[in-house]
Amino acid sequence: MKPLSAYPLYVRIIMALVLGIFTGLLLGKHALIFEIPSKVILQLLGALAPPLILIAVTHVIMTTHISGRLAGRLAVLLLLNTTVAIAIGLLVANLVRPGSWSEMKKPATEVADKTSALSPIELLVQNVPRSILGPLGDKQNIIGVIIIAVAFGVAMRGVKDKPIRDVRSFVEVAYEVLLTVLHWVIHLVPIGVFAIVAKVIGTEGFAPLRAMGAFIVAVILALCLQATWYLVRIRLFSWVRPWDVLRGMRDALTMAFSTASSTATMPVTYACLTEKVRLREESASMGALVGANFNNDGTALYEAMAALFVAQMIGQELTITQQLIVVVTSILASVGAAGIPEAGLVTMTLVFTAVGLPVEYIGLLLAVDWFLDRCRTTINVLGDVNVSCLLDGKSKPVPVSDS
Repeated sequence: MKPLSAYPLYVRIIMALVLGIFTGLLLGKHALIFEIPSKVILQLLGALAPPLILIAVTHVIMTTHISGRLAGRLAVLLLLNTTVAIAIGLLVANLVRPGSWSEMKKPATEVADKTSALSPIELLVQNVPRSILGPLGDKQNIIGVIIIAVAFGVAMRGVKDKPIRDVRSFVEVAYEVLLTVLHWVIHLVPIGVFAIVAKVIGTEGFAPLRAMGAFIVAVILALCLQATWYLVRIRLFSWVRPWDVLRGMRDALTMAFSTASSTATMPVTYACLTEKVRLREESASMGALVGANFNNDGTALYEAMAALFVAQMIGQELTITQQLIVVVTSILASVGAAGIPEAGLVTMTLVFTAVGLPVEYIGLLLAVDWFLDRCRTTINVLGDVNVSCLLDGKSKPVPVSDS
């Protein structure tokens, strides 16, 4: 029998989801004990998010070569597409209101009564770092310092012999170390799914899962509207026809859905654009290779919808100002996130924190993120295709003669 680690992550998540449902039904209210594992995993994701986004954006801006007349158009197209994606996400979330399908109890305050004694497990959870640098300024949080030291010490053993010749190599080593630690946390995600599903089913029943179903439908609807936006703009402002684009990009879109990685799909996207859609190489490379590092429309859309969904579920309505903060934070967090595994979960902690939403509810999204991640990655790649087609313009390239 194969060990669990041999199965793909999404298979382990589905197994954890099913097991969590049965465990919640079996234990009932006693399933509240499973709140701790999911809280620890989310705290670790939240601690990694700020430095990871910092290094990722620094790395992308430092290593991406953008020059020439297409650079300005590329920047405008990327910003426009991301803004439209978030606007579509907020519009659908406000109209469908998937979170209102089930109201959950608001989380208890995280500030413990100073007169109450903490159990060893509660003490450990309190000392799990909420930020990488946080424990370094807290003389009492020695456990947090040790956790950070051990994690990064082990991760750096794999790069200890790499020479640091310049600033670029330093950033690349730091990025690699952070990604290594993130991979370890991601391997814990199935445990988090099991814990949060068992706790929710045991204490809240199936109503939250009904709301999750509405959320999935709403996200897919919004992603389809974003895809329509891409195809309409291709029809109006490019020489390529939308149907020809979809037919030529089948391999890339299929790979994006199956791998849930726009970075891994980059070579296939570029090959399809140049060989099947027949775009100019410059346009294909700017959209599929350069633009892909900045273009995460599907992820930004998903994060905005997730924020509204959780706010609706706990009865905490977001004002127009807070929704604008969601827009700005989602745009900034999506830059450079293409190469980060499970980028939506990592950057979502920043979006939730920006508008004062409890990050523990991100744990509920873990159960469906494996599927929606594939959907939004497909839209990310289609966004790269859209940018490439628009950069290519309305004039068809002249075929080069073999003679």
